Amino acid sequence: MKSILAIDVGSYKTIAIIANVDNELSISGVGIAKSKGIKKGAITNIDEAAKSIRHALSDAKRIAGIEINKAIVSISSTYTQSIKSNGIVNIPGNEVTLKEINRAIQTALYNATVPNDYVVLQAIPYDFKVDELSEIEDPQGMSGSRLEVSLHIIIAQKSGMENLKKTFKQAGIEIVNIVNAGYASALAVLNEDEKELGVAVIDIGATTSDLAIYLNKALRYTDFLAVGSHHITSDLSMALHTTPSEAEYIKTHFENLIKTEEDLIEISVIGNENEKQKASLTTITQVISARVEETFLLLNKEIERSGLKNKLGAGIVLTGGFTNFYNVKEIASQFFNGHPVRIGKPKTINGLVENLQAPEYATVIGLILYGNGENNKYEKDSNQQFKSEHVFDIEYKSASETEAKQMDEKEELANIASQKSQKVNIFKKLITWLNNLF
Repeated sequence: MKSILAIDVGSYKTIAIIANVDNELSISGVGIAKSKGIKKGAITNIDEAAKSIRHALSDAKRIAGIEINKAIVSISSTYTQSIKSNGIVNIPGNEVTLKEINRAIQTALYNATVPNDYVVLQAIPYDFKVDELSEIEDPQGMSGSRLEVSLHIIIAQKSGMENLKKTFKQAGIEIVNIVNAGYASALAVLNEDEKELGVAVIDIGATTSDLAIYLNKALRYTDFLAVGSHHITSDLSMALHTTPSEAEYIKTHFENLIKTEEDLIEISVIGNENEKQKASLTTITQVISARVEETFLLLNKEIERSGLKNKLGAGIVLTGGFTNFYNVKEIASQFFNGHPVRIGKPKTINGLVENLQAPEYATVIGLILYGNGENNKYEKDSNQQFKSEHVFDIEYKSASETEAKQMDEKEELANIASQKSQKVNIFKKLITWLNNLF
């Protein structure tokens, strides 16, 4: 029996889940710890963040009753950007195989312009073209002489990646794969029809919002905004001159508070929790409404910036802790120009206790599904290993296998570079000949 460990380090809480794969997927252990050393999705204190991870993992292992220290982990979109690239290769045998698909993806990666302070995190094809036939979902087995791929590439800051790796190493955990948080959430909450029709998934957490857009069953866009539910807490704390803990209580119990007949409630005074003051529910409602509306306006602008808003046939799927807020679906529906909105809960997994089916667990459940091979048809993962739905293995390759694979890819890139160099040299010779002629 194979086990999968997934760990999501969020700004508010760190979650570790262990799943067993034995004919079917089932959750066997869960651990949740308050996140420390994390601000706006970024690691600000490695020691504190590592403690949170160890705490969550310890609880998960105790419940599961197994020892496991290799994990699939999420990386906040705070650290990432996305770029596009294309690659074209010849098909020697006149039939597309996994080898040609891998070569095309590798060529597109070679052609991509990646900033010096970034590294490729994941590379996911969103369109294939065989000869003149485009919009091919899966080219494997098709006949043709030329294969072209359009690639969505998620790149991550080198420093952010290194800090993440250091944190997990200090926590005693070996990283198997690193997955973009927005992409993981989408895996957990979307169905195939939504992916095909076009859908935007927005995972709104405590301090950040991850955006992932699918079209024609392929990931087309990823980004993030530094907005989340904690901003409501901060606004309430400042507007009411009360403690952050009191403001958090008001936010999470807002639905019950507005059902009372009284407009005034008693709250603590900041700086002296024993002293009480009165706060108006009218004021509280105005503060919360202003922040929620601003959040959705910003998210709508981000979707517009993607250039794909008019192609979202399935509309908007909201997930993350923010969606637990009172009446959020109805409020959001006013800000996305008529697109349907639904709240996305993680797919049901055996052994998944009821509270883990809440939207705030979408990312970590998505990591489990990723580890079980439920990703896109083709992908280059964070280890730069080629994965497909036909061949997927989350275990580490042996050192010799990994080295051999890297040598093959380097040879492939060298061949591409040589071909480019030959073309450049021929062009230079032509220019020189023309200059001498005239």
